[in-house]
This record gives sequence, structure tokens and C-alpha cells, in this order.
Amino acid sequence: MTNTFTHQMVISGVGGQGVLFVTRLLAEAAIAKALPVFTSETHGMAQRGGTVISHLKVGPFASPLINPGRADSLIAMKAENLAPHGGYLKPTGWAAVNGTAGDGQPSPLKTFFLDADGLAAKLGNPKAVNLIMLGFFLARNTVEQAHTAPFFCDLEDISVILEKRLHKNPQLLAASVQALKIGVEYPP
Repeated sequence: MTNTFTHQMVISGVGGQGVLFVTRLLAEAAIAKALPVFTSETHGMAQRGGTVISHLKVGPFASPLINPGRADSLIAMKAENLAPHGGYLKPTGWAAVNGTAGDGQPSPLKTFFLDADGLAAKLGNPKAVNLIMLGFFLARNTVEQAHTAPFFCDLEDISVILEKRLHKNPQLLAASVQALKIGVEYPP
């Protein structure tokens, strides 16, 4: 991996969905690969279920915010976040969205849907939505970026970061890795 890799990503959801946790995992994975990284987030009324949006820029950027029409990818932890935040995507960008294609939400360019809420409920762990969506994103990103440079991290990289963060709580670590793998293994 060269230091010329660039990727601009928006992660959006509501308070309590782990948007910032996913952003930190990705940022730590970039740092582990000696890549420059910027993050920025807006919390709004997050503690009351309000919107949380995070910007992640990997590469030699000068500022942390992503301008509309410039993001390579978007993870929307709720389908209703696609409409207000889909405008960040550039024409070749794509989105991984928690929901179903029948949710009636407008779809920017390439959009992949996964009912992460349903999968998390089957796991008996509703807080696993963020890691399921991250796993889903990582798996779809491999397909989407097959014709260009590979993404800066994969399932193994994120698993290593989770191990470092959660090693003192083996039960939480196992549940987190399981959620991540469910997202990765979900059929396209």
C-alpha cells in the first residue's frame, strides 16, 4: 500500500448507533498502515436519537470535512439517512445502507441494502448494527473497488483493532467479531 491512497467516506446514523465507533475503527486501521487520516463528526441531538454524521478522509488531505459530491462511499446506519447524506457522494461513489430497497428512499448511483436491524435482532444484539454494516461495507467495497486500488483495510485489519480495544472483555470481543463477520458473509 502506497501513501498515495485516498478515500473519502461519510458515515451517518442516529445517536446510539455507533457511528463514531465505526469511524474510530477505520481511522485506527489507517493509522496502523501509516496512512494519513482525518475524521470529523457532527453530533447534533445525538443523545436524543438525533442525526450523527462522521467524515473520514484517508490520504494526503488538508482538511477533515468532505464537500458535497466528493465522497467515495457512504455507510447509512438508517435508510432515512440516505436522502440527506447521499449528496456527499461523487458520481462514481456508492452507498451501503441499513434497510431494504423497498424502503422508498431515493438511491444515489450504486446503493447496496442490508437489513442490519433484522440481522442484529436475530443475533439478540441490537447494538451490533454498526459492526454488521461495517462488515457489509468491507465486503461490498472489495467488489466495488476491484477495478481500482484496494481499500486500505479489510476484515482482518478491523478484527485486529477490535482485539486491541476489547481484549479485556472476551465476550464483547467475540460478539463484535461475530457481528462484523455476519455483515461480510451476507450474500450480495
